[in-house]
Amino acid sequence: MTHVIVDGRSVSVPADANLLQTVRAGGVELPTLCYFDGLAPFGACRLCMVTVTAPRHALVAACSYPVEDGLVVETHAPDAVAIRRLALEFLLCRCPTSDVIRSLAARAGITELRFRPTGQADELCVLCGLCVRVCRDLVGAAAIGFTGRGKNRAVGTPFRVQAEACIGCGACAAVCPTGAVKIEDADGKRVLRTWNTVVPLKPCPVCGQPFAPEPMAFLRELAEASESLWSMCPACRRKSAAAHLDLVRQASPHQRDGARRGMGV
Repeated sequence: MTHVIVDGRSVSVPADANLLQTVRAGGVELPTLCYFDGLAPFGACRLCMVTVTAPRHALVAACSYPVEDGLVVETHAPDAVAIRRLALEFLLCRCPTSDVIRSLAARAGITELRFRPTGQADELCVLCGLCVRVCRDLVGAAAIGFTGRGKNRAVGTPFRVQAEACIGCGACAAVCPTGAVKIEDADGKRVLRTWNTVVPLKPCPVCGQPFAPEPMAFLRELAEASESLWSMCPACRRKSAAAHLDLVRQASPHQRDGARRGMGV
């Protein structure tokens, strides 16, 4: 274990922890927009800036800073608070209608902007990179990426057209902190409006309701091969599992073992 002093309190964390995890373990909640457990730190939003006072003095992004014994951290140091407020002001200028950013700004005491809005009135993307990284690093599809530079920097598919590599899993929308990624299921298709991409949905083999993106059919086929419930839509899966459990409760011990094997348990 590694021992760190956070705002005057000793905190013990695993040696491979980062400073953000350490600070949170010490009871201090720093907001973040670009950090997600399971993805490598990116340090884009700058909302987790803290001041390290020992063994060296530095203003650092807590999410990407490794811990070491003897580290002394101040989360409410004036320079750290000032840079976090400035980052929030810039984010609010970019996304003035974002409920998430407006809420964070209000908590930080920011009631008015010193700068002119820089983005479109309905802009919600804060360029945190979570959608890009989850698609590339966890899903393995790399269907989207950063484009442009400076004020023209954005996230999208290659040439802003249908992303053939997209499997329609929805992971990009799940990790988006501001709701910028828009996805809806309609008429047997999954429409990813933000990426100009439409993915057909496979129907449930029981009720016929479309629910699983066609490019993800290999998962469904694996489930069917293992005689699992996971080839069904969630509603039919719950019904089938409940029926199996009723049979298990009424069966003999020998029959219960067979029923459990049939459920993949």
